Amino acid sequence: MSEHSLPKRRLARSGFDITPVGFGAWAIGGPDWGWGWGTQDDAQSIAAIRHAVARGINWIDTAPVYGLGHSEEIVREALSTIPRSERPLVFTKAGLVWDPEKRNALPARIGDAKSLRREVEDSLRRLDVEVIDLYQMHWPANDGTPIEEYWATFADLKAEGKVRAIGLSNHDRELLQRAATVAPVDVVQPPFSAIKRGFAEEGLPWVRAHGSGVLAYSPLQSGLLTGAFTPSRARALPENDWRSRDEEFAGEALYRNLAFADELRPIAARHHATVAAVAAAWVLAWPGITGAIIGARKPEHIDGWIDAATIALSPRDLDDIEDMLLATRAGSGPTRPDLSEAA
Repeated sequence: MSEHSLPKRRLARSGFDITPVGFGAWAIGGPDWGWGWGTQDDAQSIAAIRHAVARGINWIDTAPVYGLGHSEEIVREALSTIPRSERPLVFTKAGLVWDPEKRNALPARIGDAKSLRREVEDSLRRLDVEVIDLYQMHWPANDGTPIEEYWATFADLKAEGKVRAIGLSNHDRELLQRAATVAPVDVVQPPFSAIKRGFAEEGLPWVRAHGSGVLAYSPLQSGLLTGAFTPSRARALPENDWRSRDEEFAGEALYRNLAFADELRPIAARHHATVAAVAAAWVLAWPGITGAIIGARKPEHIDGWIDAATIALSPRDLDDIEDMLLATRAGSGPTRPDLSEAA
């Protein structure tokens, strides 16, 4: 059983009650694939997942492409010692298909029904589960399969009991609208942080109108908003860490992002929390955001951000953060949630 109790939020029509923060399993996929985070220690990854569960986190978000199957296998291993009745919900994805002979090549974005059905069986096997709690299309397909067709496949998988809920990751408002004509969109998974704020403009109004849950990924902007990142650390990122090639980790953008993270320290002090916890709490303060997916590669990483689940940022905090965003010119998009929209 978990040592701590965290609050829960209903993940819209999925019927799941989830903790506001979930364990993100992207980084633990390991090196030697196109979007890896450098070398990982599998034993530490397993310990991190078990620590997350012990601290009360009740869901994990992974994907087959993370480490080309490795992340799902690590999740299975981590949960193998936990009684099934006490295991967290497991969310995974489909639609990215890789060539095992070209591990560092970009995966193909496939929406073909036969391919999706192969993927779901592969994930069930790797995760060692009988049903997937939430199954998401990772990116829009570019193999010529229209969203209406691949979303119908997802709806069929749900009707057949292969998965309990279905979602769309990295799909814009137009695609969400088209999908909704086929079947309800249980969950939407967008990138959303104080740096990448675009989803608040069009995505959030859509999900609120359609009753979808939202799982925001990269709320700490892949480490930039932890309060521990520095320019020298950015320069030292290894070649097999995708962040070494990302525009937010270089040039003026990097300095603006780190200046903003530094400005969060007084607010973190007010809440006796870390910068990381405040940055994630800001994401969770937006009406319509159900949960934040946060990665960890060591148990202590979780202790650095888990307080986001219980921090309630005040109007003063939100005003101050808006001023910081404007002053540092970090990121783009709306700068303050409208709390009057909260249900």
